[in-house]
Amino acid sequence: MGKIIAIANQKGGVGKTTTAVNVAASMAATKRKVLLIDLDPQGNATMGSGVDKYAVENTCYELLIEEKPIEEVVIKETTGKYHLIAGNSDITAAEIKLMEVFAREVRLRNALAPVKNYYDYIFIDCPPSLNQLTVNAMAAADSVLVPMQCEYYALEGLTALMDTIKKLASVVNPELKIEGVLRTMYDPRNRLANDVSEQLKRHFGEQVYRTVIPRNVRLAEAPSFGTPAMYYDKSSTGAKAYLALAGEILRRVKINATVKVS
Repeated sequence: MGKIIAIANQKGGVGKTTTAVNVAASMAATKRKVLLIDLDPQGNATMGSGVDKYAVENTCYELLIEEKPIEEVVIKETTGKYHLIAGNSDITAAEIKLMEVFAREVRLRNALAPVKNYYDYIFIDCPPSLNQLTVNAMAAADSVLVPMQCEYYALEGLTALMDTIKKLASVVNPELKIEGVLRTMYDPRNRLANDVSEQLKRHFGEQVYRTVIPRNVRLAEAPSFGTPAMYYDKSSTGAKAYLALAGEILRRVKINATVKVS
């Protein structure tokens, strides 16, 4: 059965969409079947996948509100070699309309049910706020990956986010777990970044990924070319870091599966 991972942080500008696009591309490069869902009205993950968010016919709006079959909504040709359900400003209207429909919290979960066994990994790029779209992502997901910068107030904000996830889980998805905490835009020359990184590891232990995503020019440039970093410059430190993250996620899944069996 496939694994659904929501990539979420209530704070914007932490590398959430960059992580969604690049970890999806890295997983696809390991020959896994991958679906990326752009649930953010900004549509940046869509553009970063080489798909024009202004020209796309079907988005998450059609999936969630019009209840179109997922096969009609999925885009199979992307620069990252994964499948995509696009997002654009139409999703803002979806958020409003979700307030009026029955079983609004599980619309996405129900929509993904027919294809969950087809994909090895489904990644959901959540909006940087706690709204009905994020609630739908949490209800559908098996786990949450939290990207964050190692900067002032980050630890306090992360603790609040973890509490929010736990409260959401108790209401819409008791099986929801924390997949991991990912340090992004990391500069080892920055003393504050190193201090916060150490605090993170002390507070959250094994939940913090060993892989660290560096502050990297190629990662910042790749979206303007509509492609993940590994296809823009595979030798860049950013591209290599996301490949390492994909490997770490796969190892964790394998270890957890072994523990369950034994």
